[in-house]
Amino acid sequence: MDDIEIFGNSEKGKNLIQKIEKNHFLFSFVISYTETCEIPGITMAGADQEAIKYTPAADAEFLHYGFCKSIDKIPMTPDGKPTPAILTKVALESASIPHVTINAGSKIQPKLPFFHLDIESGKNISQYPALESSSVTKAVDYGRIVGRTLASLTNCLLIGESIPGGTTTALAVMRKFGLDAKVSSSIPKNPVELKNKIVEDAVKRFDSEDPYTIISNLGDPMIPVVAGMLSSASEITNVMLCGGTQMAAVLAFAKKIGFNENNTAIGTTCYITNDKTANFLQIVSQITDIPVLVINPKLENSKFEGIRAFSQGFAKEGVGAGGSMIASILKTGTNSQKLLELIEKEYQRVFT
Repeated sequence: MDDIEIFGNSEKGKNLIQKIEKNHFLFSFVISYTETCEIPGITMAGADQEAIKYTPAADAEFLHYGFCKSIDKIPMTPDGKPTPAILTKVALESASIPHVTINAGSKIQPKLPFFHLDIESGKNISQYPALESSSVTKAVDYGRIVGRTLASLTNCLLIGESIPGGTTTALAVMRKFGLDAKVSSSIPKNPVELKNKIVEDAVKRFDSEDPYTIISNLGDPMIPVVAGMLSSASEITNVMLCGGTQMAAVLAFAKKIGFNENNTAIGTTCYITNDKTANFLQIVSQITDIPVLVINPKLENSKFEGIRAFSQGFAKEGVGAGGSMIASILKTGTNSQKLLELIEKEYQRVFT
């Protein structure tokens, strides 16, 4: 527990930990896509522009198989830094936490069994509205159905995501909701000016305060699906949103459609909360009074540069890595040092 800090409502955080410690967890992995990620310079969630659309499906495949079927290698940045799915896979397997994949508008279908929500990918918000308004309603409704089903199976539902370019749509949504939001990036040199320009132009295109209209114009399919899941699941069980910026946007929308704050937390890495170009903890506190559980995975101590990169600002979080590692520690009593040893073993397996 020394490796996990509680921010926000610490009383609620301690209560939640007591409820879920040594208990049953289920990880749900939501894969999606926004064409906003095709804007040059906005993301490094793929080896090149063509590879980015395969990243969510390949992340899901890697979690299941330990290798990818849709592409030859695991998802990487252009200079060879690996997907945070490595961290998630180790955390889940070391604690025997089961997981399911939910396709919420991924361009590529993963080659494995998954929940298919039949939702289109998101459009590039710098040019078009993100989603048809009917798609947003459907995404919330289907998210609620899946959330209710999964919540009935576990003491704590973990929800992670993979959607390249998702921090930009998240920023747009939160700004339109009136939040003072600065967001993280998958790269150390956060393209803040580019994101702000995209968001400013997109926000000017329409004038409505209706939450569904805001998601329709500025969001991506992941946000309404996960907000729907949180809305229904939190009435039944404990829910941990595993992620950073994008989960803050989910929380902002969920606040509008309703969820049980007493059963909800965010779980993330210290690389998100320490990011000086973002204000993650302040964003969450502007939205709602829930605990934020933060793990220090101590990846800077790794002997492998590809693992140390996460602590130096590459990816920082993703595929529910932070929340998964927190769940692994809470379920088994392990610690960051032991997880790092397993992560290094997995890294060696993948790259040798």
